[in-house]
Amino acid sequence: MVSAPSPNGKEDPPQQPPLLRDAKGRIDVDSVPDVIQWFLDYDSRVAMIKHPRVEEVFQWKQEQSRQLSEEIFLFNRAEDRLAIGIIQALSENATERKLHSWIGQLLNALDTASKANESVSQAYGLDLASATSIVNAAARIPSQRGRNDFLVNCWVETLCTAEARVLGWLYKEFYGKAYAP
Repeated sequence: MVSAPSPNGKEDPPQQPPLLRDAKGRIDVDSVPDVIQWFLDYDSRVAMIKHPRVEEVFQWKQEQSRQLSEEIFLFNRAEDRLAIGIIQALSENATERKLHSWIGQLLNALDTASKANESVSQAYGLDLASATSIVNAAARIPSQRGRNDFLVNCWVETLCTAEARVLGWLYKEFYGKAYAP
């Protein structure tokens, strides 16, 4: 876990995300949104979803889907999409085996997207670390399909990183052991 910077610039020890339990020790699933918010506030790899460059890619992706008449739910912000995705993943993968499989799928998608982005970045000399706009940086990719694939992979890489972080922690809390591929 990443600890939160204190006002004096030093890092405070991380607090445990607020996953509540009932009197019998069972996890209160109504506290999952608080856990997601904790990760958005204190875990840098999850909080990246709130970065303006990520938000720009997310909005681009939603607009592309809308223009292609894909049946999608339009979210106001990328972090809303993340939160709903985590809640939905827990609902649809309610057993240890299913959640384990889902996290594995997220990690595979993350690996694929990450490798594709690295290859494209090298091929076209994209310096994403210093780019103020990923969408504008992608303009260096000559083909529309190449730009679209790159931007989708940027979104998938960020989304899967954040979702796997939160679900991995929840997996450990639910099943009493760390997720292992």
